[in-house]
Amino acid sequence: MMFNQESLPRLGDPQRAAVGLEHWHDAAGPGCDPDLAEFARSYAAGSEGRAVLAAVFANSPFLGAALVREMGFFRTILDKGFDAAFADLLEGLWRDHGGETGSDRLMKALRIAKRRAALLIGLADMGGDWTLEQVTGALSDFAQASLQLATRLVLRQAAASGKLVLPDIGQAEKGSGFIVLAMGKFGARELNYSSDIDLIVLYDDGIVQVPDGEMTKLFVRVTRELVRIMDERTADGYVFRTDLRLRPDPGATPVAVSVSAAEAYYSSLGQNWERAAMIKARPVAGDLAAGQGFMDIIRHFIWRRNLDFAAIQDIHSIKRQIGTHKGHREKTVNGHNIKIGRGGIREIEFFAQTQQLIFGGRDRSLRTCGTVETLYALVASDRVERQVADDLAAAYRFLRTVEHRVQMVDDQQTHELPRTDEGVDRIAAFLGFADAQSFRAKLMATLTVVEDHYDRLFAESPALSGSGNLVFTGTEDDPETMETLRSMGYANPSAVAGQIRAWHHGRYRATRSQRSRELLTELVPTLLAAFAKTPHPDQAFLKFDEFLSRLPAGVQLFSLFYANPNLLDLVAEVMGTAPRLAEQLARRPQALDAVLLPGFFGTLPDREELEAGFEALVGGARYFEEVLDLTRRWVSEHKFRAGVHILRHVSDADRLGAFLTEVAEVALTGLQKAVEDEFARRHGRLPGAGLSILGLGRVGARSLMLRSDLDLITVYEVPDGVTQSDGDRPLSPNDYYIKLTQRLVNAITAQTAEGTLYEVDMRLRPSGNAGPLAVSFDGFARYQRESAWTWEHMALTRARPVTGPEGLRRKLAEEIRAVLTRPSDREKLRTDVASMRTRIDQQHRTDDIWNVKYVRGGMIDIQFIAQYLTLLHAPEKPDIIDPNTTGALAWLGDSAYLDVETAKLLIDTHKTWRRVQGFLRLTVESGFDAARAPAGLKAGLARAALPDMPEGTPFERIEQILRDKAAGAKAAFDRIVGTATA
Repeated sequence: MMFNQESLPRLGDPQRAAVGLEHWHDAAGPGCDPDLAEFARSYAAGSEGRAVLAAVFANSPFLGAALVREMGFFRTILDKGFDAAFADLLEGLWRDHGGETGSDRLMKALRIAKRRAALLIGLADMGGDWTLEQVTGALSDFAQASLQLATRLVLRQAAASGKLVLPDIGQAEKGSGFIVLAMGKFGARELNYSSDIDLIVLYDDGIVQVPDGEMTKLFVRVTRELVRIMDERTADGYVFRTDLRLRPDPGATPVAVSVSAAEAYYSSLGQNWERAAMIKARPVAGDLAAGQGFMDIIRHFIWRRNLDFAAIQDIHSIKRQIGTHKGHREKTVNGHNIKIGRGGIREIEFFAQTQQLIFGGRDRSLRTCGTVETLYALVASDRVERQVADDLAAAYRFLRTVEHRVQMVDDQQTHELPRTDEGVDRIAAFLGFADAQSFRAKLMATLTVVEDHYDRLFAESPALSGSGNLVFTGTEDDPETMETLRSMGYANPSAVAGQIRAWHHGRYRATRSQRSRELLTELVPTLLAAFAKTPHPDQAFLKFDEFLSRLPAGVQLFSLFYANPNLLDLVAEVMGTAPRLAEQLARRPQALDAVLLPGFFGTLPDREELEAGFEALVGGARYFEEVLDLTRRWVSEHKFRAGVHILRHVSDADRLGAFLTEVAEVALTGLQKAVEDEFARRHGRLPGAGLSILGLGRVGARSLMLRSDLDLITVYEVPDGVTQSDGDRPLSPNDYYIKLTQRLVNAITAQTAEGTLYEVDMRLRPSGNAGPLAVSFDGFARYQRESAWTWEHMALTRARPVTGPEGLRRKLAEEIRAVLTRPSDREKLRTDVASMRTRIDQQHRTDDIWNVKYVRGGMIDIQFIAQYLTLLHAPEKPDIIDPNTTGALAWLGDSAYLDVETAKLLIDTHKTWRRVQGFLRLTVESGFDAARAPAGLKAGLARAALPDMPEGTPFERIEQILRDKAAGAKAAFDRIVGTATA
């Protein structure tokens, strides 16, 4: 055989050629077969031989090493020619190893054969003796022969162990039910020079005979051994790197999948990109008849006769996730990715495959595998103009040839051109270009042609992504997508991409329908862009993933997002900065419906509207458990709305305190009635009696926050002469109201399908945890007058009846007022308040200005000032009694018990602390660390704390202002109350 001298490449590295020729002569030295040594010397001495050897050594260290090592096989190639030598190579494998029973022997034989095949195919390609189709076809045929031999071996081994029954041990694969499908380029007989082989391994559970019934375990072991034979590196190299990730949902399925499971997956969860992948699928090893049977089964999945518009939109959206920038035209060729870069091989393949998916269901002529073959099938069916197909076919052949040269250099699975000018020059020489500039010009022109045709195919589809790729099809991370996600602010882009692929595999109920996945494909770029605006994009994404995992269905919500893109920004903001709201949203995604109502960001409902709304939702409940769920739903919706108002700075935690308190009061009132009615069914009622819930702390002060507990005391009153209830199981008044209170607290705190309503704290009742759960009115009054400690009277300044009969509520309010207006021992009062503050400081001391409750000058100091002055001066002026801290401070200032400037300072500071605390409770799950907090969170916090400060004020300046406020409040406390030792 003679090489065509004109088609040989230039010497990319003359020095490397010289070294290679030395190695050639060394190999022909002592120890070499004399006949082979004579061939080597004479071939290198001739002008043609020397040119061929120099071209190989100068351009490909890998081919050069194979050439020296396989000198004898090279002579066979020269004697027989490429076609005959390759046919003999395959025939020899089957002849010598078709009956093989040992893994080690087969592995060695396959690796030697692979090295020889790589040398032969590389030389045929490099010298221009084979077309691209011959090169890729030979690579694919060798891969198929290797797999068939390895498959026969592993099946024999399984049968020999007694784990598998085979119809024909000689041809173990026939009738075995074990199927190996080739995917991608292997399936299309278009393998590249240093390609992985993509496989799907199946077993037909209607055919295989496994005595112990452990099909999956057996075929997983068989598959792993098959893969080991193919891709384990030994001293002789490897055969093919093997990838099994194109199987159904690879993150959740074994490496070998039953045919019935695969059929169920593709019929219900298969994605359009998987349909595209299946276009090229073909059985290549194992039970070929069973493999063809499986392909017949899923033909309806690949080729849809009536492809709906949504599926077409989904196919287009896969392309539209690829960035629309045309940067390669202005950039250097250096480092360009020939496969996935703009204008690359993938765009040509996608050009063909998308049209096959859309039109192949009706037009059988489009059900082709090869890329060039498909382009001309599209021409024949009038789907593509002839010139377009000619342009793309020429581009495909050129780019695949470039890809092969890049891979031939060192047998590396790469698609990138060298990043240096010197490296690009060497590739140009290897391709036979007269100079590097002519190669660069040809490549640029080719990429531009591909890009233009590709973009015109989808010209009517606006891009889904903006600044770069956002591709989540297939099984591997797209490099450009990883870079896009990093540039958007994601710290772990691979984890994000993997989870999005899991969504598309239908692992959540919300993504199991085809329509939901198609909508999600459209939404993903917008979702990611919205999460990227939050302080923690990865955290926001994970919260959304958790949210998605809890959804019972997805189409309705995804359609809502699709129709209202601005809603996604709010959801992202909630997921990224408000974990408590995120939990609420995860539990009740329907809360988003309310956001779309015109008044959602407007004035919140007043008490009358709240009561009417509660009655409308809960009033029609048919049973007690429904009351519990509906009450929780109603409260959750109002809390969500209030939380969004805080998050969006429509309002703040200080101003929303009264609203959230009224929501709680309406819920408590309705719940108490339901509990009393339910309780009365068994125990009856106490005629003329009544129970009132006394709210203390934030409830009493009308200053609840989104995560506030409820500080409650239940007080009952029973008319004289009533000794037991009138039900089937009568109870004494004391037992009746203790049990009723237990039921009521349980109704508030129990975890139902709608979550918990509130946490309840009843430790402020008379005698604390040692006292009865419910206390009679007389017992309450007697305790407060005779036994209560100073701190209990301080708590009583914020007490207020919130439910129960009007008469009992009025009596309770009057009794509280009477207790608070009793004269106090001034010095004892001051000492008790100061001592209590000291004890709290010893337990919770902090210098963190953001710990606004306990920091000196924080909320406790200000509340203690108000409570101390109220207890001190209420006997002479009862009007100053106000459960709300800022209200009490205002009364004290107006009554001259507190100078006006100090009152203003304390009121302003207390409101600031409430805004800060409310925002942090919404946005931070544990303590706030200013040093580690993201800029977005700090900006939101600064705006919440000091809404009148100019945007962009340095955070350090905000902190200093807060420290100054705290110092002022601390000074007021020291001046008014003093210390315990004073």
